[in-house]
Amino acid sequence: MNIEKISEYLKNRRNTLRILQKDLAELSGVSLRTIIQIENGAGNPSIETLNKLTKVLGVEIEFKIINK
Repeated sequence: MNIEKISEYLKNRRNTLRILQKDLAELSGVSLRTIIQIENGAGNPSIETLNKLTKVLGVEIEFKIINK
């Protein structure tokens, strides 16, 4: 999944839960500026940042190793 799809998914999930960006920032410990950048597809979030956001949004990140 690329960053654009991740950004769109996180934004849609936040909206579904009716959580404002500023509230997500407060609940997750991620800065409002970072959340705005991620949702606009301009950010390059670390795994740690994504983990903080997904915990609040009630979703999980799964990593798979793909042998090519």
